[in-house]
Amino acid sequence: MKASVIMSTYNAEAWLEKVLIGFSVQTEKDFEIIIADDGSRPATKELLDKLRKEISIPIVHVWHEDNGFQKSQILNKAIVASNSDYLIFTDGDCIPRRDFVEVHLNYREEGCFLSGGYFKLPMDISELISKEDIQEQRCFDLNWLKLHGLKDSCKNNKFTATGKMAVFLNWITPTKATWNGHNASGWKKDLVAINGFNQEMQYGGQDRELGERLFNYGLKSKQIRYSAICVHLDHKRGYVNEETWKKNYAIRENTRKNKVVRTPIGIDSNI
Repeated sequence: MKASVIMSTYNAEAWLEKVLIGFSVQTEKDFEIIIADDGSRPATKELLDKLRKEISIPIVHVWHEDNGFQKSQILNKAIVASNSDYLIFTDGDCIPRRDFVEVHLNYREEGCFLSGGYFKLPMDISELISKEDIQEQRCFDLNWLKLHGLKDSCKNNKFTATGKMAVFLNWITPTKATWNGHNASGWKKDLVAINGFNQEMQYGGQDRELGERLFNYGLKSKQIRYSAICVHLDHKRGYVNEETWKKNYAIRENTRKNKVVRTPIGIDSNI
């Protein structure tokens, strides 16, 4: 199997179904999907059981009981459960364009991780997108999106840039090539070497902190912001709080200052 796609989710069945439909129509078929479920209600499992009958891509459901925002821990459990040496990370609210997996595999390189982004959609378009819109890739058609209310923006060129133009935009973008949990990939052995995600961290910067430790480990990053495209479905963020942000920022500061490579509480606490 060429890759394992690991995606996080929590009680968001409508969005998760759209994302899985997106992965069911990929140009590359040789991969598995690992659902990193941070304590969802039974409806998520019921959805996955239904979709397994409709989608040919293997779906593995990794779940633990709800204990607040524990995304880092469930992602580490998903890494342990993965069956490939190359891991692609995204979220259960990001619909991938049909070449998403293919692009990650084409750009993969020893000694590197890949950094992608997303295009954030407003709520009305997020709700509007149907199964057929995903299968026919209309949700990546700029004209279709504008017809349904998408405003003009310089960011819209993510939908139109292809080939050499996408490569050029990857090169000139001022956005740093960081580890972004909604669109990033790397070798499993490198993630295991740094002990995965820091489970002391809740919402706010835990993805970036993992990337900073990969840099400390000696890896470089490659920008694929305009090549690996996904659209982000809108939602509320009730788990954000200032205290957690401050705690996570202090951990990141320590990681950078002391060149931390291996987190003390990570993958190995789930084996």
